[in-house]
Formats: sequence, structure tokens, C-alpha cells
Amino acid sequence: MTIDQFNRYFGQPTLHPHVSVVDLGRADIRQFYPTDLGMYCVVMLDTAFGEIHLRGTRMRYGAGTILTIKPGDIVSVDFDPSRRPQGQMIAFSPELIANTGLGRDFYMFNFFDYEVSEALELQEAERRVMTNCFANINAELHAPDDELTGHMLRLGIGQMLSYCRRYYERQFDTRKFKNNDFVTRLESLLDNYIGASEMTSLNGQPTVAWCAEQFHLSPNYFGDMVKRQTHMTAQEYIHGKLIEKAKAMLRHSSLSIGEIADQLGFAYPNHFTRFFRTKTGMSPSEYRKKE
Repeated sequence: MTIDQFNRYFGQPTLHPHVSVVDLGRADIRQFYPTDLGMYCVVMLDTAFGEIHLRGTRMRYGAGTILTIKPGDIVSVDFDPSRRPQGQMIAFSPELIANTGLGRDFYMFNFFDYEVSEALELQEAERRVMTNCFANINAELHAPDDELTGHMLRLGIGQMLSYCRRYYERQFDTRKFKNNDFVTRLESLLDNYIGASEMTSLNGQPTVAWCAEQFHLSPNYFGDMVKRQTHMTAQEYIHGKLIEKAKAMLRHSSLSIGEIADQLGFAYPNHFTRFFRTKTGMSPSEYRKKE
């Protein structure tokens, strides 16, 4: 879908070939069939107006929810006939950010890959800030076009996405699983997995994706939760638990280096040796002698 097609759906003129801000109340809800918009979208809902189908999941969102959509996502809506859609939506094409500073920084906004159930729930003050972001981008779209138009639009979009990132950080803190519980559960999960040698020997080392699945979270959301709570990436946290277990086995068991490598899920002993040396600065044999 192009920005022009997108705007026709909402009954408004096209003001820029790569960016649009729309009022959801202007949509012809009879036409909202499953569609890949082919663009990045940030949707702020002001009412709960139906069930949204996205990435194979159905969700009913409340007012004050921020929902993100990326190219390749198929989205449709089962509207509640008693509720008129209300809210705002910005759409921007990948071409807008290609080979730009915003494009290079886009890795920061991995919430576009979060699961549908992990949408951002705004607090009232945050909602006012996001409303201003929409208004600023819309004002730029209505300003006379000049050589700074694209730059100003990218600045506005980058600011909006940065606020989303900030508010997700706040959400990580307030949801937390009441946060200390999240870290405790993760530590127990990994200790039980790594401590059961048959698990690592047969299934390999625990992965970020596997851990995220145990919490019913997407890998990206899970990874951001771990980093917020432990100041380490999820991979670093998992590796730390593996090293902790490896050190204990080297100190307190008579198992060979190869047997320890196998029980920790390494395909080859030399892989374990290289991993251990990278993390500790010495080989497993050197560590065992030192202890």
C-alpha cells in the first residue's frame, strides 16, 4: 500500500509521499479487510472500538494504548458496532528512513517486533506528550514544503519513537512481574535447566527465545526486560549462569573437561574451552588447577 492509497482510505489528501497522520474516526470501517500496509505505523487508541487482528493474534485494546505495526504485518479489525473508532495513527514508509540517521538508529525501536499482547499502555501525562508528537508531525505536514521538510518529519518521528522507548522502560518497571519477582523467576528457571544435566546434554544450552517463551513474552520484549533489570543482555545473563555452573563443576566434581562440556550443552569440548577462556581469561584446566 502507498501513502496515497492509505490516505484515500481515510478520506484525506496526501501531503507527503512517505508520511501521513490520520484521525481514526475518518476511516470507512466497512472496508477494513486484512491488509499489509507495507509501512511502519504508530497507533494511539482513544476508545476500545473492537478486536484487532495482528500477527495471528486477536486483541481488544483499551483507550490510551499505543500499538505498533511494521511492514509485513497483516492487520484487520472486527469493529464493535456500538463504538466509533477514535484515536490517531501515523504511517511512514521505509523509504523515508533509508540511509538516514533515523534509519541507522532504528535498532533502538525494537518494540515494532514485540508481541501483540505487549502493547504500550500510556499513563495520562504520557498520553498528552504523545498527542503533542502527533500534532507536531501533522503541523509539519501542513507547512510549506522546503528542503528541510523530510529532515523535520524524521526528527518528529524519531522524537515520538524515543518517547515510546522511554515509556516502555517505565512499563518494564511498573509491570516487573513485580520486577524482583521477574529476576528471581529467571534465575530459578536457568538454575533448574542448567542444573539438570540431561536437559543441557540433550537439548543444548538455554536460548533467549526459549526463556522468553517460558514467560510468554517475545524475545525482544524479554531481552529488554532482562537488560532493564540486570543491566546485562539476556545472552550475557544466560552465559553468566553457564559460567557459574561450569566453575562449580570444575571445583566440586571429578568429571573430565569433555564430560562437563557435554553436560553443559556444548557440542565439542574445544567450544567449551574457548567459551570459558573468553569469559574468565583462563582455560577450564587452568581454573581447576588454580582452585
